[in-house]
Amino acid sequence: KFFADVKQNPHYTSNSCTSLQFSQPSFEMRISLVVICLLVGVSYSSSSVESWLETAKEETSTGGGKIWAVLVAGSSGFWNYRHQADVCHLYQLLTRKHGIPRQQIIVMMMNDIAYNEENPTPGVIVNALHGVDVYEGTMIDYMQGDVTPENFLNILMGRRMGYGSMKTLRSGPNDYVFVNFVDHGDTGILGFPNDELHLKDLTATLNEMHEQKRYKQMLWYVEACFSGSMFQNLSPDMNITAHTAANAEESSYACVFDKKRGTYLGDCWSLNWLNNTEQIFPHLEQETVEEQYEAVKKLTTESHAMIYGDLDVIYHEPISTFLGQGNAVASDEYDSQVVSDFSPVREASVATPDALLDTLRRRQEALLPEVDEELEAEIRYHEKTEQKVQEVTTTRKRNRRFRRYLKEIVLRVAPEGMLAAFQ
Repeated sequence: KFFADVKQNPHYTSNSCTSLQFSQPSFEMRISLVVICLLVGVSYSSSSVESWLETAKEETSTGGGKIWAVLVAGSSGFWNYRHQADVCHLYQLLTRKHGIPRQQIIVMMMNDIAYNEENPTPGVIVNALHGVDVYEGTMIDYMQGDVTPENFLNILMGRRMGYGSMKTLRSGPNDYVFVNFVDHGDTGILGFPNDELHLKDLTATLNEMHEQKRYKQMLWYVEACFSGSMFQNLSPDMNITAHTAANAEESSYACVFDKKRGTYLGDCWSLNWLNNTEQIFPHLEQETVEEQYEAVKKLTTESHAMIYGDLDVIYHEPISTFLGQGNAVASDEYDSQVVSDFSPVREASVATPDALLDTLRRRQEALLPEVDEELEAEIRYHEKTEQKVQEVTTTRKRNRRFRRYLKEIVLRVAPEGMLAAFQ
């Protein structure tokens, strides 16, 4: 019964075992267990043993290093469909094709898209490239209210988690860590559903991870507006490299509008690097981080893809170091399960801040005049809201520039000690 329960519920945890009561086994049961063990021993062929020994040998030769991945879609709402689609797509690649164990992958996302009332294909999420359902089989560790910047940073630090799957980053000094973050952003900010991750907090966490030797090398792939601002001052001596969808002063872009779903299915930069990864599969060891960056940079024409941090060692590592060896047997079901009636507008792209209004206007075009009054009111509301957001953003940037200018003046003319008071 216990194993049947586990099969039905993949999130069944070891804690559940404590509630099970076992009676003293009978003589017949003992004999049956002995026979089962003998059969299992015989069926475990010599080739399997050799494969296990070879794996152990490889791990020993690399210092026992593992690949860990943390995947985050920080948005909510159906109009942000693309962010969760990007993350689910990557999860399928890492687990089904690249051979990274599921227990070494941590996923954070709201999980409000697959069964959203606006989704015409309930339980299905597609990510633009080939119309495959990327949601089925995705193990989400933290969702809804657990998707917060505090939890994200705690996971990176390997702290004990008391909710969700309780999975955390258990990496060490010989391990390779890959982080993929997909959401909205601003200067020095990455978005979460109800909060923001600020540059100073991320920087403090990365410094602490480095000091505690929580990784050997770490690679970040970040899809967000102004994402370069989070890493432009990243030290090259921390064994961290960050590849971003945009520089510190521009938006990233949403791509591939699907009329059936009434939303964008992916982000331009993310689709480019995911597509590049699929194209070179299973030879991931033949392309370096630098080569993927250069290839994706050329493909991403809407924004300026950037790379920061260690451009010496990690820059020349094969992407298999962080994305897996590409030696897993691909799932035939995953490769062939194409969603019917999949005809997205591939040439469509829009700056991320404009994606909501663009989506609403496209939906309006598809409606009859007499039924779109409510949608028109929503568009007017978001236009006013967007105008206010732009005004706040402009004021914030103007204030930052003035503060930097004022600080330069103080540095040049103020007596010693005044700067500390100014800061």
